Amino acid sequence: MQRSRKILLLIFVVLLLIQIPFIYRRFELRRLSQAIDRLNTERKPVEPNPRYSEYVGVIHVHSFLGGHSSGTFSDIISAAQANKLNFVVMTEHVEKDFDTAENTLKGSHGGVLFINGNEVSSTDGERVLVVPGSNRVVAKEWTTYSELISEATTNGALAIAAYPNDLRSLEARFDALEIYNVYTNARSINPITAFFDVLWSHRTYPDLLFANFYERPDAAIQKWDELLTKRRIAATAGNDAHSNIGASLVDGSGKTLIGLQLDPYSTSFHLVRMHVLIPRDRGLSTASVLEALKQGHSFIGFDIFGDTTGFRFEVENPGDTKVQGDEILFRPGTKLKVAVPLKARIVIRRDGQIVKDEEGLFTKDYELKDKGIYRVEAYLPELGGVGSKPWIISNPIYVR
Repeated sequence: MQRSRKILLLIFVVLLLIQIPFIYRRFELRRLSQAIDRLNTERKPVEPNPRYSEYVGVIHVHSFLGGHSSGTFSDIISAAQANKLNFVVMTEHVEKDFDTAENTLKGSHGGVLFINGNEVSSTDGERVLVVPGSNRVVAKEWTTYSELISEATTNGALAIAAYPNDLRSLEARFDALEIYNVYTNARSINPITAFFDVLWSHRTYPDLLFANFYERPDAAIQKWDELLTKRRIAATAGNDAHSNIGASLVDGSGKTLIGLQLDPYSTSFHLVRMHVLIPRDRGLSTASVLEALKQGHSFIGFDIFGDTTGFRFEVENPGDTKVQGDEILFRPGTKLKVAVPLKARIVIRRDGQIVKDEEGLFTKDYELKDKGIYRVEAYLPELGGVGSKPWIISNPIYVR
């Protein structure tokens, strides 16, 4: 009996010691939350571009329709409203017996614009987001990824190459590349570590748990930079929201008695968002959102760390001004103009390489010395460890 007690005590002590790193990680999330609050009290509004209105939304969202999820339309609409989103791009998995894109959310619901699309796989396993989705695009047995994308773009759809780490068909003429995907990033999580993180931190910091695994998508960005040397390709981020991670106990009628949902839509929609720039005389519509995404009139904001609304990245030369996604002629006096709503580290890249890197800035003007493909990444060093990862990733400006 004495020996059994000693063994049980030893097990208890070991389990307690194991928890120390996770208790500390919870403490770190508390400090991060406080740092975010402090930083956001210093927010400075950025004067908006008089020619464009900015709208905020998410891309790559699934419901119960295409499997892999039990999320309802009501859940999605409520989460979009709670996050004050202007638009949501649905990308339902394909079903053989019915058109999931036609049957998903589309049009205005609860003051949010929903755009219907599909996530489609080619026969060799590569995937593309087709928006709007259509049976005309997804009903066939496509032989190649390029053929699938060609059919989508020929019919006027936006084609976004998804899961770039798995992308092999670089010659395919997709409109945009999903350089960041929440699910792809999360695949690197150690499940045991994740379990104890959830145990200690989920109730208090359900969103900020994301900070424990968020990484700059280096490989995807490098692939994007290489493709940009050949043609114009916009960048997007995918929430890949399924609301399907967790555990629950349900009764015979399907009513949840006990449940823990780790990725509700309300959390997924807070992590990363797309901010699109639409001409003020056009307004928000399916056509204007898709056009902005195709043109690269948009940027990626990891809004969980601070609202990125108001970010401006523009170029001007004597007689002309353009926004991200546009082309401009190089002339003497051509300069980039960057403005952010929070004090940040601003990194300017030319053809993928850093040409300017400064901290503690709200604005930055940079006179160009040469042609090139320029883009911006903004960081928040005051947030500690997570401050070494991008807060904003712009689309490029092409100086020809």
